[in-house]
Amino acid sequence: MSIDAPAQLVNLQDIRTAAERIGDLVLRTPVIELPHPERPDELLHCKAESLQPTGAFKIRGASNAILQVLETARDNGVVAQSSGNHARAVAWLAHRLGLRTVIVMPDAAPAPKVAAVRALGAEVELVPAAQRDSRALELAAERGCVHVPPYDDLRIIAGQGTVGLELLEQLPDADIVLVPVSGGGLISGISTAVKAISPDTKVIGVEPELAADAAESLQQGSRVTWTPEQTYRTVADGLRTTSLGVHTWEHVRRYVDDIITVSDEQMLAAMRHLALGGRLVAEPSGAAAVAAWVHGLAPAGSRVAAVVSGGSVDPALLASVLEQGR
Repeated sequence: MSIDAPAQLVNLQDIRTAAERIGDLVLRTPVIELPHPERPDELLHCKAESLQPTGAFKIRGASNAILQVLETARDNGVVAQSSGNHARAVAWLAHRLGLRTVIVMPDAAPAPKVAAVRALGAEVELVPAAQRDSRALELAAERGCVHVPPYDDLRIIAGQGTVGLELLEQLPDADIVLVPVSGGGLISGISTAVKAISPDTKVIGVEPELAADAAESLQQGSRVTWTPEQTYRTVADGLRTTSLGVHTWEHVRRYVDDIITVSDEQMLAAMRHLALGGRLVAEPSGAAAVAAWVHGLAPAGSRVAAVVSGGSVDPALLASVLEQGR
C-alpha cells in the first residue's frame, strides 16, 4: 500500500484474523518477569519478541502481508526495505516459502544484519539511507515484485497488533504497556488491540532522544519528519526511521497516550540489565521500552509491561555492554 494513500485504521477483528493467519509461522512469545536493578520486588513484565525465529517482532507483520498475496509473490518475487529486522523477517519467510527476494538496506546497516539477510538467500542492495524507501518502490515497479513495506501498511499493522493481543491474554490486568517506536507499525497494532480490549490500559511509546520525530509529532499534533542525519546518530539502528507513516500516525494520534524518550546510554544500560537480570539478549532498539522503566521515565503502575522488540545485536556491541559496570 502506498504511503501516499489516505490514512486508514485496522480494528480488533483485523488483528484477530491476522493471528489465525500467521499462527503456524510465528512464536507465541513468553512474558518474562524482570526485577528492577535497585528494587528487586518491583517487576516489569517483558514480552520477549526477541525470541522470534528471526530475532524480532517483524516476522508477524511480514507474514500477515505476504500470506495474503502469496500466489503473486510466487510468480514475481518480493521486495522490501529495512535497516535489518524487517529485512531478515522477509528473507526468512521468502526462504521458507520459496520466493525470490530483493532487500534494500541502508549502507549504514549493521554488518551482522546484512550478513544474516544474505545468508537466507536474499539479494541485498545497499543504498544511502535517504534512498532506502524510494529504491524499493523503483525495484517493485521495474521487476513487478510484491512490495512488503516495513510499517506503513494495514496488513503489517494488523500483524504487529498480534503482540498486543497475546500480551493481554497473558497479562489481562496490565495497566501500562511500553512499546518502542520507529515507523510506528508495532505501536499502531498494539495500541489498537489494547484499547479495544482494555480501554483503561495506557499505551506509552518509547523513542530515542536522538530520533524523536514521533514524540515531537504527538506533541505538535501533526506528523513531523526528521532527517536521516539526525536519526542516524542513535545507537538504536532499528529506531532510526525519519517519520511515522501516514497510516501509523493516524493510529498513534488516536490510541497512544504518550511518547517518551530515552538516551543511548539508558538503552545500553537496559540491554545489560535484560541480559544479566532477565536472561534476555536485546539490541538497543529492543531495550528502549525497558530503559524507560528502569530509569523511572515511564508512568508508575502496578502491572507494567514492556515489549522487548528485538535481539539482533552485534556481538561486539553486546560484549562491550556486558563489560560495562564490572
